[in-house]
Amino acid sequence: MAFLLAVLLSFGPAFFYAAIVYWLDRFEKEPARLLVGAFLWGAFVATIGAIIWTGVLQLSVTALTGDAMLADLTGTTLFAPIVEESLKGLAVLIIFLAFPHEFDSVLDGMVYAAITALGFAATENVLYLFFAGYGEGGYEGLTVLFVLRVILGGWGHAVYTAFIGIGLAVARLRPGWAIKVIAPVLGWMVAVFLHALHNTMAVILAGTFGLGGLVATLIVDWMIWGVAFGIVAWAIFRERRWMRTYLREEVARGLISEAQYRVACSLRRQVGASMRSKTARRFYALCAELAQKKHQLAVLGDERGNSARIERLRAEIAQIGAMA
Repeated sequence: MAFLLAVLLSFGPAFFYAAIVYWLDRFEKEPARLLVGAFLWGAFVATIGAIIWTGVLQLSVTALTGDAMLADLTGTTLFAPIVEESLKGLAVLIIFLAFPHEFDSVLDGMVYAAITALGFAATENVLYLFFAGYGEGGYEGLTVLFVLRVILGGWGHAVYTAFIGIGLAVARLRPGWAIKVIAPVLGWMVAVFLHALHNTMAVILAGTFGLGGLVATLIVDWMIWGVAFGIVAWAIFRERRWMRTYLREEVARGLISEAQYRVACSLRRQVGASMRSKTARRFYALCAELAQKKHQLAVLGDERGNSARIERLRAEIAQIGAMA
């Protein structure tokens, strides 16, 4: 019963947080199959891999130094952030390499990364809630860890790994080999640093100063989350700017009407139109993708067949436009 409760209290909120991430991707939704795959990778592949590799590294430190406490500290503050962010980031990298046409904006990279990380956090929370929470303090201990890890710290993993998604998206959308090498590495380094910062503060401050240290750790975490959500807001409004710029040309071409243009460029109107019919939802998603591909054509040229993809999008938009 306690294990089932740990599963429900871990995966239920993770699905809720994932729904928020999906909702934030306002204009052009990412394919459900890739998002489900990313979540499952985080929940199983990354989690199991992290347990194995972090354990191996900790045992290595114990064997070399004979100091189990040093191994535990190193494992928490250094090995875990490196291993976990690398394994979560690997899922985003696979999508980046296998489906580059789905990386249309910085927001896309953040979405894939956050969904992967939420899968990881869900499984990790199950283990913590059951073994550390219930195992050491019964249902009261499980409840305390639920509040700390799932409610107060629920966005942690998603925010850390989001910076890997940002780095890969920048590499995808900017010309030049230097940025394509530097951006992903820098994104990974930021993710590892933020993860290590949280773990170190949680161990040292909370362990030394108790409640005061815990509050300080949470405040720093929430400030970092604020920065990440600020980047999300910027990315959403930048996508809307692309819509206004590149779809205006499609009105002049007669592909979409002035009314459809106004809906496509409005978050509020697009939500309302999408709720009315599946066809309208598909139509405005295609409009968003068209704007993004036209932006890529302007910045990157005709790489990966941008021109042909734009023409296919125009043909599909023309086909369903009258029904939207």
